[in-house]
Amino acid sequence: MPYPHAEVEAAIKGLAEAFVEAERINKWSWIADRFYHADCIYTCPYAGAMPVVAHGREEIRRTHYGRDMDVGSGWKGWSFPITGWAINGDEIISHWLNRGPGRRSDGSYYETHGVSFITYGGAGKFSSQYDLFDLAHQMHLCDELEEAGLLSPKLKQEWVLPMKQRLVGMLRQGMPQD
Repeated sequence: MPYPHAEVEAAIKGLAEAFVEAERINKWSWIADRFYHADCIYTCPYAGAMPVVAHGREEIRRTHYGRDMDVGSGWKGWSFPITGWAINGDEIISHWLNRGPGRRSDGSYYETHGVSFITYGGAGKFSSQYDLFDLAHQMHLCDELEEAGLLSPKLKQEWVLPMKQRLVGMLRQGMPQD
């Protein structure tokens, strides 16, 4: 039997509010303790180029909320707002953004969209999460940010270039060699 709708909605609303607080204080790892069950499974396939499957809160803290979202690792100036969600029983689909620093000359944000498929597991915590976003678009966004002088050299070196190499290597498999 599903948990009450209001309880499920309070959890995803709390996560959205926690993202705002994490951006403000530049710390993310505490979110793992607050919103994920000890045995939760978090998955982000990164377009198949670098699949991350974190088994349990500790791994979620080290990977998703540590290495991948810690603004001290080059993501300074980025935000990751959760802009909306839909709930069906214990299942949540959330819409969020990878929003880079600054704005384009037309006033629009540098951003890419993503979705999460989250299962609520009671006690205000989630039991699973599966994230999807367009990684090629994210790489293009980082190129735009670099052209605008807004991409952190650390982020480029530690995340963008290695991810581009993984994507290219993956896409070359099975291609005819010239």
